[in-house]
Amino acid sequence: MAMYLLYESSSGYGLFEAHGLDEIGQNTEAVRSSVSDLSRFGRVVQLTAFHPFESALDALNQVNAVSEGVMTDELRSFLELNLPKVKEGKKPKFSLGTSEPKLGSHILEATKIPCQSNEFVLELLRGVRLHFDRFIKDLKPGDLEKSQLGLAHSYSRAKVKFNVNRVDNMVIQAIFLLDTLDKDINSFAMRVREWYSWHFPELVKIVNDNYLYARVSKMIDDKSKLTEDHIPMLTEVLGDEDKAKEVVEAGKASMGQDLSPLDLINVQTFAQKVMDLADYRKKLYDYLVSKMSDIAPNLAALIGEMVGARLISHAGSLTNLAKCPSSTLQILGAEKALFRALKTRGNTPKYGLIFHSSFIGRASAKNKGRIARYLANKCSIASRIDCFADGATTAFGEKLREQVEERLDFYDKGVAPRKNVDVMKEVIENLQNKDEEGEEAVEASGKKSKKKKAKGEEEEEAVDEEKSEKKKKKEKRKMETVEEKKKKKSKSAGGDEETDDGHSKKKSKKKKKSKSEDDDE
Repeated sequence: MAMYLLYESSSGYGLFEAHGLDEIGQNTEAVRSSVSDLSRFGRVVQLTAFHPFESALDALNQVNAVSEGVMTDELRSFLELNLPKVKEGKKPKFSLGTSEPKLGSHILEATKIPCQSNEFVLELLRGVRLHFDRFIKDLKPGDLEKSQLGLAHSYSRAKVKFNVNRVDNMVIQAIFLLDTLDKDINSFAMRVREWYSWHFPELVKIVNDNYLYARVSKMIDDKSKLTEDHIPMLTEVLGDEDKAKEVVEAGKASMGQDLSPLDLINVQTFAQKVMDLADYRKKLYDYLVSKMSDIAPNLAALIGEMVGARLISHAGSLTNLAKCPSSTLQILGAEKALFRALKTRGNTPKYGLIFHSSFIGRASAKNKGRIARYLANKCSIASRIDCFADGATTAFGEKLREQVEERLDFYDKGVAPRKNVDVMKEVIENLQNKDEEGEEAVEASGKKSKKKKAKGEEEEEAVDEEKSEKKKKKEKRKMETVEEKKKKKSKSAGGDEETDDGHSKKKSKKKKKSKSEDDDE
């Protein structure tokens, strides 16, 4: 049976035919020893066809598809064009060797071409990779290295971008930093206690909390200056007036040594640093809670933000945690104890990181293992819902938490819990009802907005009609006033003419009289 080899290089797909395998051996070790010799390997493996990638983007898409075990259209056409055609109803007389078993299974399903991927094929492909630049004649020296480097950079950049968008990386870093801050704040606070105790040793017994001790030591500064005027300030910090009075009385009768102003300044500065770290720790915890509500709301609702974040961090990512079976999730964090028990043939651990959950602490000693197994089962379900669900919701996590509560009651009181199938159906129905209500509300709001728009348009039309009517009336009034003015002007012009005629007649009469008088003289 003839064997073909599919090699995915950075510059394109290569199809090689392997014949006369007896020359290099049939077992893996013989092939491994003869691969380095090109004269022997070249007689057995020969290039059949080569399909170069069109661009760097095309190469990236092809490599992504190969890594996911998917056959692209370009690869399918390349194989169908260069491989012998398989007749219907007959077994093919050749096989195709691939490096990716998933890709081989996909090729078999789509094209009925038999594929194999084993150590023998991988050794042959290793020889092809070693001498690939000798098989392709048109390749210039250095071209293959440049294409490999460019494709590696673009492929890695795409993967890094994908991981940046996954916020579980932020959760992993935050929980690591939170654990480190807890250790550092604890050690620094103990250093403040030891340092300031040389000056005021009685304060350690009165104030037990590290953060409050740092605040009080910064406020007191010099114990010799403590008076009753400091009681309101100390009461505000400690929250207890009796403790504040006790601190003032202890300061008056303290057995500690005096410190120089420079030493007190250094103690105050260090106490302020401890307070700043404690404040930042609170902010970081709030940030972690908000991130967990975004990435794994159901897991956080079930087991808490801190334990859920530690599980994600220990697994490496939320996807890895979702892939873990519940038995693995149950002992995450107890790997040393597990392998020690397997080595010594002792009892295996019952729980790992989930021991920090409140459920296991509430269970009785004989039921701790049982509730740990049940809780791990629910955590596995919650992590898979968070990882693969489209929308983020805490409904499943809250119901899973109720189931764990019911299981605790069952172990203590014998009350039968609900079945998981019924609970999940109830959650899905509630979510569907909420979606329908939301759609109805949107439709109702849309109808209201349409009605409002229609009313608004009608009102606008009515207003426009009123405005047009008012304009028409105003124009009519203007026309009437203009006509009245014209009539008045015409009347006033006629009166002026009459008055002018009267004056002229009087003048003519006077002239006639004057003439007649002259004649008489």
